[in-house]
Amino acid sequence: MKVHLLYRDRDFDWQTALQAAAAREGARSGRRDRSKNRERSPELPWNAEALIRDLELDTLFSAMAGNDDLIFEVAKRAILNGTNMDLETIRYRQDVLQDCLQCPAVIRKLYAVAAEAVEKKNQQYLGAALRRLPDWLLRDSIELLENLLDSIGELRKISDSHANEFSSEGWSTFFAIIRTELSDEHIACIEYHLSRLKLRNGLVLSARLGEGNKGAGYVLHLPPARKGAWLKRLIAKWRKRFFARQQQDTYSFSLSPRDESGARILSDLKNRGISIAADALGQSADHVRNFFSVLRVELAFYVGCVNLNEQLMEKGGLFFPPSPMPAGECRLSFRGLYDVCLALRLDRCVIGNDANADTKNLLIVTGANQGGKSTFLRSVGLAQLLMQCGMFVPAESFCSSVCSDILTHYKREEDTEMKSGKLDEELNRMSDIVDHIRPYSMILFNESFAATNEREGSEIAQQIISALSEKRIRMVFVTHLYEFARSAYEKQDRNVLFLRAERQMDGTRTFRLIEGEP
Repeated sequence: MKVHLLYRDRDFDWQTALQAAAAREGARSGRRDRSKNRERSPELPWNAEALIRDLELDTLFSAMAGNDDLIFEVAKRAILNGTNMDLETIRYRQDVLQDCLQCPAVIRKLYAVAAEAVEKKNQQYLGAALRRLPDWLLRDSIELLENLLDSIGELRKISDSHANEFSSEGWSTFFAIIRTELSDEHIACIEYHLSRLKLRNGLVLSARLGEGNKGAGYVLHLPPARKGAWLKRLIAKWRKRFFARQQQDTYSFSLSPRDESGARILSDLKNRGISIAADALGQSADHVRNFFSVLRVELAFYVGCVNLNEQLMEKGGLFFPPSPMPAGECRLSFRGLYDVCLALRLDRCVIGNDANADTKNLLIVTGANQGGKSTFLRSVGLAQLLMQCGMFVPAESFCSSVCSDILTHYKREEDTEMKSGKLDEELNRMSDIVDHIRPYSMILFNESFAATNEREGSEIAQQIISALSEKRIRMVFVTHLYEFARSAYEKQDRNVLFLRAERQMDGTRTFRLIEGEP
């Protein structure tokens, strides 16, 4: 069984997400603290820490997760790795998410069923040493599958009751799999085989003599079913014992309670006989267990989206599907775009911005402090990240070409971790970006290269921007370097859009950006 709610043809990296969630839960509860000196997780982009810091993504992840560590980690990985997705996958997720937003109660119910099934698994799971013993593996697998059958039944009920409320390809395929692979006949067959594998009627094995007169070719057979009432079986057992002395055609033996060696030999014979059945049942249990693990992880992403949507609706915010475009088209236009992280921190609606930067590969944003420039820059980066991971965006409309990478170059305040001056530190970070950059990447600059004087900073910015423009890198540059902005404006380059923070005649800031010269 496959879930395939995040990708049409493969599963999400659920094992890494579960491990990260367990580590996060352990760190929060004080069992172990990995918050200091931790290495970058290899499944995240190389600039993940910079993106989280500059775009304030922890606010977004926390809003999506609530108190659920798994949702936090899944949201973190899905959003930060969104640049690895293609247009087809983005639109596939958008359709699945549209159904989720229309049926939030059903999504949460499915998530609860999957979470409960995974918890049963964790309570039941044996250690690696015991699972190597066939009798332990058989007993553990039977008990686990019996527990998971309850969760399968709940899954069937939800599917039968609500499948007609979903129309996306992902959900239609998922519910079709539930109907066909978890039918009543299939569940009844599972229950029958589990009952027989408990071997209540004894163990019937056959074998042949192999090399060196050792047993070989062990086969487990179905034991004869018990018939008749318990009294008849008791009488038959008594008669067998009574006439055993007179009949010599039946051979049997018994072990002394102190015969540990004989007990070990019989146990070894039993394990050899049931090993094939135990391995097969163990694989089946692993398959069902993994199905619920994948289902829980992939649903965690959509539950996080539902949580985010409900919080934004309470604040009067918009959350609509964007229009992703191919990378080569150089598209970026939006209406009512706002900073979702700022909206989550405030108790009021956040002012949005409108712009049409289609065919423009550079936006230069100028204006006075506290005018909304950095907030606007963050809103563009967040919307691009959300769009590329298949989520909706905080805007009335948003159309943008997909990017191969989303990078940030923000000014940093001096701290004890800096090994050189601020300008050297900025240039070193810029060098790292150049080493990793790819065609059709997007870079967000926030007051970069302002650690030196106006003339030198403008010259550095101009040369870097010129080189990146030649490689078709998309950039949004918030700056106070007037000489740099004025020089770019005077060139009248059609590939550059100039925005500035709006101020009314009396000096009041509107926190909106308008087109205009620096």
